[in-house]
Amino acid sequence: MEVPSDDAVLIEKGKKAGDPHVITVNCPDKTGLACDICHIILDFGLYITKGDVSTDGKWCYIVFWVVPHSRSIIRWTNLKNRLLSVCPSCSVSFYWNQQQSKSCPVYLLKFISLDRKGLLHDVTQVLCELELTIQRVKVTTTPDGRVLDLFFVTDNLELLHTKKRQDETCEQLHDVLGESCISCELRLAGPECECLQGMSSLSPVIADELFHCEISDKEIHSQALSPDMMKLKKTNVMVDNSLSPAHTLLQMHCVDHKGLLYDVMRTLKDCNIQISYGRFSPVINGQRDLDLFIQQKDGKKIVDPEKQSALCFRLKVGMLHPLRVIIANRGPDTELLVANPVELSGKGRPRVFYDITHALKALGICIFSAEIGRYSASDREWEIYRFLLEENCKFQLSNMMARNEIVDTVRRTLMGW
Repeated sequence: MEVPSDDAVLIEKGKKAGDPHVITVNCPDKTGLACDICHIILDFGLYITKGDVSTDGKWCYIVFWVVPHSRSIIRWTNLKNRLLSVCPSCSVSFYWNQQQSKSCPVYLLKFISLDRKGLLHDVTQVLCELELTIQRVKVTTTPDGRVLDLFFVTDNLELLHTKKRQDETCEQLHDVLGESCISCELRLAGPECECLQGMSSLSPVIADELFHCEISDKEIHSQALSPDMMKLKKTNVMVDNSLSPAHTLLQMHCVDHKGLLYDVMRTLKDCNIQISYGRFSPVINGQRDLDLFIQQKDGKKIVDPEKQSALCFRLKVGMLHPLRVIIANRGPDTELLVANPVELSGKGRPRVFYDITHALKALGICIFSAEIGRYSASDREWEIYRFLLEENCKFQLSNMMARNEIVDTVRRTLMGW
């Protein structure tokens, strides 16, 4: 199978500080390509300010204007290579083999260190900078104040089998952990990775709160979240079949958040919806408008009212509630839970673990244990992040106001507010 030409992805950097960078993708089309591109852009810590998508069903042309979410250094060459990796080849053989996805080997990063505030986020930041994707995590704190961390990771650069890459990873972790690092080991994961595919069960009450489809007024008021949560209720999705003889027009108006375009594209990809033309307008007063001309996989418009309603409902839920954040009791302990839907392809949402640990570090809250797992509910698979939190003098975790502040801070960090 041929490799896509370098010209398939072009990145034009902003002329001065603050100017957006322009990413152009020009290659053969496939269903879900825009979703895959948005996933990578989000994974690199970039925010899409506006965009245009156009395709005739065989060839597509995508332009995104992006800016970094933070001051983190963007490795533009690596970004281009990642984008090229999801672009279909121009060869006919691609269409024969496009369903044969290559699975990346999973590696186990195991280290023991002395505990301190922000430790887990500092480690996560190193892994993100190294372009290692966290697939599973098991973190435990021992009674003597040591932390045993098990990170199951895949390498986006596909070099972790080399000694140089392994040494680089361990060296960067040692630099961050300093003298608190007791041991660090990196190897190909074995059967223990399969054991962590599932996770400890959720109570029916917790599962219902995590996976319900809409944001209830009770949730908004009981968690004392900001007016941003009330604005989310005003999201609109409209269908119009009168403007095009061959396409259905989707018009969306909603509050902007980090990863919004990914959430929309993920929903359309999972529904096998093809985008023929799309425009994503710049944000105005925190609101964004999206106009998409779409077709079903068979090339037809969506005329069935039930299909229209089902698609609008899924899009609205994706924009209203892309990430679920709650705090609950787990025996005598306090647990933070975050859930997000997984793509049908099996991909999880990028940088969720990074954002959660960043928010908890900013609050000065220590994490006693953490885990990532998959859970099936509401006819789909979810990625669940679970953190047992330690009390401190600022946050008495039995206090409702303290819990509300933690949920609010974590949600805002995840949503980019």
